Amino acid sequence: MDRISATELAASGMKAQAERLRRVSENIANADTPGYRRKLVSFEEQVSFGRPAGGVQVGRTRLDQTDLPQVFDPAHPMADEAGYYAGSNVNLIVEIADSREASRSYEANLRAFEQSRQMGSSLLELLRR
Repeated sequence: MDRISATELAASGMKAQAERLRRVSENIANADTPGYRRKLVSFEEQVSFGRPAGGVQVGRTRLDQTDLPQVFDPAHPMADEAGYYAGSNVNLIVEIADSREASRSYEANLRAFEQSRQMGSSLLELLRR
């Protein structure tokens, strides 16, 4: 297996967490959209030419298959004869927690990226002396 540099590893983590934040923001934006299903993100190891590359990437986006809540609003255009329509299965508290976790993971990867870059620069400075 080829070795992956710390900067490449941190960059793959930042890219994956940025994609996760995008999905979370889509979920939050559609929390009140009738019939909207929460999007779930999974991570998997990067593969290069059929071999593990060591980084992380976002896997396929899946939809949360939990039941949609039935909302009573007879005046809603999507309501059935009984006055109910399918709401969204997005829980804002869960989405905010996921957002914070993804944001903190992104920041941790960014610090690792900067630290690795700084160590590389320091090594070059030492070699120049």
